[in-house]
Amino acid sequence: MTENSEVAQLRDSIEQLPSGEAANRLRAEPKHIAQAVLDQLPATKASELAALMEFILPAGSPSEQEVSQQEDSAEASKQVEGSVADLLLEPFGVMGPDTTVAGALDRLVHTDPVNGITYIYVVDDERHLLGVVAMRDLLLGRPGQTLADIMTREPFCLSPDSPLSQAIRAALEHRHRLYPVTDEDNKLLGMVYGWQLFESMATELSAQSGSMVGVDREERLGTSIFQAFRMRHPWLQVNLLTAFCAALVVGIFEDTIAQIVALAVFLPVLAGQSGNTGCQALAITLRGMTLGELAEFPVKRLLRKELTLGAMNGFFVGLVAAAAMWVYATMTDAGQPLMLGLSILIAMVGACMGSGVFGVLVPLTLRRFGADPAMASSIFLTTFTDILGMGLMLFLATAMVL
Repeated sequence: MTENSEVAQLRDSIEQLPSGEAANRLRAEPKHIAQAVLDQLPATKASELAALMEFILPAGSPSEQEVSQQEDSAEASKQVEGSVADLLLEPFGVMGPDTTVAGALDRLVHTDPVNGITYIYVVDDERHLLGVVAMRDLLLGRPGQTLADIMTREPFCLSPDSPLSQAIRAALEHRHRLYPVTDEDNKLLGMVYGWQLFESMATELSAQSGSMVGVDREERLGTSIFQAFRMRHPWLQVNLLTAFCAALVVGIFEDTIAQIVALAVFLPVLAGQSGNTGCQALAITLRGMTLGELAEFPVKRLLRKELTLGAMNGFFVGLVAAAAMWVYATMTDAGQPLMLGLSILIAMVGACMGSGVFGVLVPLTLRRFGADPAMASSIFLTTFTDILGMGLMLFLATAMVL
C-alpha cells in the first residue's frame, strides 16, 4: 500500500469518527501522516482536530513521541520501585486558559470516553499547569467565561519522584479522585488516580503478611516450586536456629519441669498468647510504617500504649489461665496449685507486655539496619516472646514453688 493510499484510507476513516476519537487516532500516527490527513480534511474539521490534538498530546512533536514510546517503556522498568512515576498516566482533559466554558463543553462532548474526565487541566503554551477546573464549576460557569476565570489556581500536585508512601499520605489528606503530576518547572507530566495509590498500599499491606513469616514479596501462586523453595527455605533455617535458643531456655529449667509436670502442659498456652500479642503489635507497627503514621506518632508513645495493652490483656487472659492451672494442678496433685496459678498469672502479664514491646522494636530495628522491616520479622518476634514467656514462667515456678 502506497503512502497516498494509506493517507486516503485513514482520512475516510477519520471522517466517520467523533472528533475526540479521531484526534486520538491521529495522535498514534507519524507526524507527516497526521499532517497529510489534516490537509485533506475540510477546514472546519481539520481545525477542530488540530486544536484537540494540540491540547491532548504531551509536550513535544508527535514524531518525537513515536520514537520515545519504546524508550519510555524501557525507562519505566528502571524507575525506582515505589515512586509516583510507576503509576503515571497520560493526562486527558487538558486545555488552554483562553478556552471558553462553551468551547470546553463542546470538546468534552466529543471526547471518548467523556465519563473518564473528572478535572480539566489548564495549561499554557509551554504546558505549565495553571490550574484545574472541576466539572461542577464548568457546568455552573457562564458560556462566555474562560477557564482562567473559573479555575482553581495552584492546585495540589504530585512529583514523579515522590515515594508512594508520601503520595498515599497526601491522598489520605486531600482525597481527590485524580492528582496531576508535574516536574520541578510545574510542567504537567501526567496524572495518577487515587485508587491506584490505595491499590499499591493494599498490595504492600497484603505482602506484609507473607513477609512476616519469610515469604518473599515476589512470590505468587504461579511461582515455580524451585523458586518458592529458594525464597522460603533460608528463613526456615533461621527459624530453626532461633527455636534452638528457646529450647535452650527450657532445658535450663529441666529439673523444674520434671518435678512439676503441669508446667509442660501450660508452656504452649503461654507461648501462644504472648506470640499473638506480639503479632498484633507487629501488624499495627508495620501498618503505621507503611502509611507513614510513625512520623506523627512518637515511638515512645507507641511503646507505652503496647505496654499498657500488654498488661491489660495479659492480666485478664492470665486470670483464666491461672484458674485453669489451679484446677489442673488440683486434679493431678501437683502441689501448691495456688502458687502455680499465681506464677502463670504473673508470667502471662510479663510475657504479653514484653511481646508488645518486641512487636514495636523488631521492625524498627530491622529498618534501622537497612533491612526490610516486614521480612521474617515474626520469626524473630516469636523467638523473643518464647524465650521471655517460657523463661519467666519457669523461673517464677522455680522461685515460688520449689
